[in-house]
Amino acid sequence: MVNHIENINDSFESPFKLEISFNKLLKYYEKLAKSDDEFMAAKAKRVLKTQRPYPILREGFVDTAILAKHKKEIDIILQDSFSQVLTKNEIKTASMPFHDFAFNASYRFGKILEAAGKDFVLEIKNISDYDLYRSACVVILNFYYGYQVHFKRPFFYEIPDANGVMRYYKILYNADFMEIIPTEKAPEITQQDFDELLDNFDDMDLWKKKFPPRSYRFKGFVISNIFDVTDDQSISNIKSTLIVESTDKKEMAMHEFNNIFRSLLNIKDLKVGFTAYNEENDQLEQVFGKGVESFLLNNSEAKPCQNVLCDHSYETLLRDKKLLSISDVDKFFVASKGKAPQIKSLKEQNIKSAILAPIADNDKLLGVLELVSSKSKLLNSINANKLLDVMPFIVSSVIRSKKEERNLIEAVIQQECTSIHPSVSWKFNIAARKFIKDKQIHGTNAVFSKIKFEDVYPLYGQIDVKGSSDARNLATQKDLSLQLNLVEKIIDALMALEQLPILQKLKFQIENYSSELKDNFKVDSEQHITNFLKQDIEPLFKYQVEKHPSLKEAIEDYFIKIDDNLDVIYYYRKNYDDTILLINENMSSILDAKQNEAQAMYPHYFERFKTDGVEHNMYIGESITKKESFNAIYLYNLRLWQLQVMCEMENEFYQNQHEYPIALDVASMILVFNQPLSIRFRMDEKQFDVDGTYNARYEVVKKRVDKAFIKGTEDRITTKGKMVIVYSQKEDEAEYLQYVKFLQSKKRLHDDVEIVELEDLQGVTGLKAIRVGLLYSTDPENKEFYTYEDLLEEIKT
Repeated sequence: MVNHIENINDSFESPFKLEISFNKLLKYYEKLAKSDDEFMAAKAKRVLKTQRPYPILREGFVDTAILAKHKKEIDIILQDSFSQVLTKNEIKTASMPFHDFAFNASYRFGKILEAAGKDFVLEIKNISDYDLYRSACVVILNFYYGYQVHFKRPFFYEIPDANGVMRYYKILYNADFMEIIPTEKAPEITQQDFDELLDNFDDMDLWKKKFPPRSYRFKGFVISNIFDVTDDQSISNIKSTLIVESTDKKEMAMHEFNNIFRSLLNIKDLKVGFTAYNEENDQLEQVFGKGVESFLLNNSEAKPCQNVLCDHSYETLLRDKKLLSISDVDKFFVASKGKAPQIKSLKEQNIKSAILAPIADNDKLLGVLELVSSKSKLLNSINANKLLDVMPFIVSSVIRSKKEERNLIEAVIQQECTSIHPSVSWKFNIAARKFIKDKQIHGTNAVFSKIKFEDVYPLYGQIDVKGSSDARNLATQKDLSLQLNLVEKIIDALMALEQLPILQKLKFQIENYSSELKDNFKVDSEQHITNFLKQDIEPLFKYQVEKHPSLKEAIEDYFIKIDDNLDVIYYYRKNYDDTILLINENMSSILDAKQNEAQAMYPHYFERFKTDGVEHNMYIGESITKKESFNAIYLYNLRLWQLQVMCEMENEFYQNQHEYPIALDVASMILVFNQPLSIRFRMDEKQFDVDGTYNARYEVVKKRVDKAFIKGTEDRITTKGKMVIVYSQKEDEAEYLQYVKFLQSKKRLHDDVEIVELEDLQGVTGLKAIRVGLLYSTDPENKEFYTYEDLLEEIKT
């Protein structure tokens, strides 16, 4: 077998200049020719005699045409190396090291290549060109210079069989018949050079400097002994595939998984599926991930086990944790009369044979591995046992995935449901480690350490829906009025059919409630009317619909309009609730996205809350970052960032206001607190709060200031279209006026700045506010942000 190249060194970068030569093998025959064994000596003399007229076979050559020219002589020279007795069993070639070129092969290897197809190109896999180059260098170091360095890498061929199933073959070189001869281009490798190479494996320039391309003659050939290691390699590939973590790689890994199992079982028509087991609900569930299928569940997300498995299969898989093979689905379908749910599901998917393998950790079932084929008998109880070698790795992977899932769930809960922000998690970790250690020493007397951060600067902001209470009351009035009108029409129709005093009483109540909704709506009006509709009207209508068929359509129409969960008409209130939800989601998403950028500027604590709008708290200081790196410039930068984000949130709201179910307005406010304070994590409330009596003043202002009036007026401090900055110190006023002026120059704020005093709050006096109009951009892409350094540059110019 000769690869189709003319010169064996073409397209091959290596420190070796390859020359095919049989010199060392012939020297071995020269020794054998002197043997006392007459038969062996005669055979050796025959080989030597065959070569003698053709010295080039000893001297070496690079032209592959010589191989064809002297094929007969070469076959005789290699006759002992490629025994005809073993040629149909052994897989071997005569070749050049680290090269895809081979010039003689056993019969079996030839048949393997023939089955792969005429378009198949033989090449060494799993190793880069750089590693092949370094491998050749290491051979020189070991065999020529005598240095001891180990860099043996396994070489593999990947060759498909006649059915297209990939087989894996490991290559082992027999290098007995090679000679390494340095050329004039080869530098002498000293101990110092060797030591330098030991510390610079990745420096290819250095390796090529010490071993320039083609600076050593490789004279001879190697015997490549090749072994089918498909089973071992498949198991190794399964382990590698199970390690992947990223979502994109997992999708690719699932595709590879199918190919690996096809190789392991030597079945091309094979697919792999997974089904997770939920012990708590005793149900099987889909594994959510791209490319992952469940053939037991088909298109269902989850099903109780008794709806997926027959009693025998349930016992085998879930109780006994044993493999279950179905070699002929059609046969089992007939035998079970179509009543076995797993057989029915497989048949519906045109699956003809299957193996179901329990994934179990000791006695705990985690899931089911599914192998299926569209051909009967291909999967059976015999080849099912090949899975025993791979199941431990799959179990380990599933256990790891379960832990990752639990960690992810905990992370989501922490992000969505608690106040432990990543910026402060380090202190919780320290406290948790100390608690675990103390618990081991002191048992139940261990106490979780207090979590406290001192000398941090607070920042607070909110974007609040204006008149949200009035808007909700109006929506409630409209819903209840609509429902009362529908009820009144049906009552009138009932009164026309029969005169009952109770109907007159109900009509009187309806009229009173309708009047109350219009003129005297109170806090408890909604509850009273809802109770009346549910307790008095609903039972009456359910009775009358059977008694008076003529009213059936009107009564059924009434119940269709009633919300199933709330038992009232929920139309206008739904529009209101949906609007608040959308406003909060959109504003929060902006704030969260911008927070990632702000954290990159300087780490700080951040939390937000959704009410009728979005509030946020930030604390910044050296005690949070645990590094001596805090500077006031980071505080100023965060304050400017906060003001810009609030402007963007306002812009985003009004640019998308038309998308909300009802038209509402928002108002924004920032609270400035001049002095650093301490915050403490309250274990009972699972959130941070200010620490100390003096610092509590900050919390009082936060909770009440947005409802405060401008001193001497009935005007609220917050209003739509204006950014409000509340403060108490003159230096804060000067600082924020600079920010305002800067953002005015960037066309973010209007030039209508006003400074007002606030009415006194309970226990708090002397508050003032900067109010400035917002400029709303019509360009949604105009979201450029500026830093405190930009502000300083602006001031300089």
